[in-house]
Amino acid sequence: MGLSRTVAHDWNPVRVSNPDGRSQFVILCDHASNHIPDDFGTLGLDPGDLQKHIAWDPGALGVSQVMSQQLDAPLVESCVSRLIIDCNRPLDAPDLMPSLSEATTIPGNVDLDEAARSHRVALSHKPYHAAIEKLADERASNGMPDPIYVAVHSYTPVYRGVTRPWHIGIIHDDDDRVAAPLIAGLQALKQFNVGINEPYSPADRVYYTLERHASAFGLPAVMIEIRNDLITTPPQEQVWAETLSSLLRDIIQNPPSGMAGISKKETVNGK
Repeated sequence: MGLSRTVAHDWNPVRVSNPDGRSQFVILCDHASNHIPDDFGTLGLDPGDLQKHIAWDPGALGVSQVMSQQLDAPLVESCVSRLIIDCNRPLDAPDLMPSLSEATTIPGNVDLDEAARSHRVALSHKPYHAAIEKLADERASNGMPDPIYVAVHSYTPVYRGVTRPWHIGIIHDDDDRVAAPLIAGLQALKQFNVGINEPYSPADRVYYTLERHASAFGLPAVMIEIRNDLITTPPQEQVWAETLSSLLRDIIQNPPSGMAGISKKETVNGK
């Protein structure tokens, strides 16, 4: 299925906020937006479909923005819907440009030719990851310590008829330098059902962004998945962001054994 190659001049595929933030944390929001560039129409979907989780991670950007403020951390967000191309998937992933998402057929993604696929990679996937790399290079040149990447996502409370009981999931690979103390901190609050590599794990091929920018360089990282019915309003986003920021700040101030490159002397948001 062919699609127009023209991109509106006032549209940017990626946004970097607070690039000079002094925190060692860098917040990433792969699925921040449900925006479909004008040239793609609605991909053959009803407008209501674009409000669903198939198009983005509802609430994730709001949480990410508050965390960026709380921690004085840079934030990198994709500004295009995952339905155009999923920036958190490798280029050979079967769901990179899904023709079926959950139970919804995406007509505009059916039978894409190689030119259309390459166009989407250049439109969104490539600039998003280039922006993360550019930010890391700039911070290194300015003498900042190595980044600790925190990817913020949200997930549906029910998937394919199965209820998901967790309030929040902490996703990690073999490197749990951030995940382990974050899980312990959340569990100590005794308020949350914490999923450990639930509802997804790196084995589900959902860890691409962190594999590419953190694991490949031996850098600490963690992926956070918040159940999206718990972050439907700005006050809810604020509470979750403040809770997570406080726990992450504690990890910086009292780094666990083996957390190379984290200094107790680092000041986060003046604290």
